[in-house]
Amino acid sequence: MLKTLRLLLVTGAVAAVALGGAARALACGNSQGYSYAGVGAQSNAFGITALISPLDAFNVLNGHVAGWVGVGGPGEGPNGTDEWLQIGMSGFPGVFGSDIYYEVALPGRYPTYHQVAANLPFGTVAKVTVLEIHDRPDWWRVWLNHRPVSAPIRLPGSHGAWSPIATAESWDGGTGGACNTFLYRFRQVSIAHAMGGGWHLLRGGFPISSPVTKVQRSHGAAAFFAAEGRPAFQFLSAAP
Repeated sequence: MLKTLRLLLVTGAVAAVALGGAARALACGNSQGYSYAGVGAQSNAFGITALISPLDAFNVLNGHVAGWVGVGGPGEGPNGTDEWLQIGMSGFPGVFGSDIYYEVALPGRYPTYHQVAANLPFGTVAKVTVLEIHDRPDWWRVWLNHRPVSAPIRLPGSHGAWSPIATAESWDGGTGGACNTFLYRFRQVSIAHAMGGGWHLLRGGFPISSPVTKVQRSHGAAAFFAAEGRPAFQFLSAAP
């Protein structure tokens, strides 16, 4: 039942994006109800990895929240198509704890959500990785705690084309209502300088934020908190 609930919620999110041509002003996030808090690499790379943990300042009212690392994005595929690959932790209304998931968007197709683990308690730390496979241009894989959790995935035109990001996100379910609350911690954010590895801590980078979110960095961009909602902001204010 929990898996069915998650799939229904994710399907609804995908449908909302696909039908979102008529933009409207929403209470949270952009015109589709999305908000973000994270860091992006300033140069192209071959992968990204991070330790992600959801902390206890969560209140998911509608839609979903997530903290993830990934490559690509809307309009980033061949001929301006949507193409991306991400892995991270997600949360949904009325569902205890977090999922670990990965999501794939291939050109001309709807994104697909793959559940890897479920019902993980707050504070769980997961090492999540998206990496282009050594000596296989355009072929990628996602990893959890140093183990592959997907088959090789071909992303046409991706080799050397994307700058990775590490971010949290919230979607309001298309309601235009109250904001969700989330608080994720990202540590040891690193990018791959070669296919198959060559990891270096992400220094510098550019901020990814929305009017309703906050990013609090430590040790440059290699570690940060990503927050949305007053309880999460209060936690950041009290953090040393």
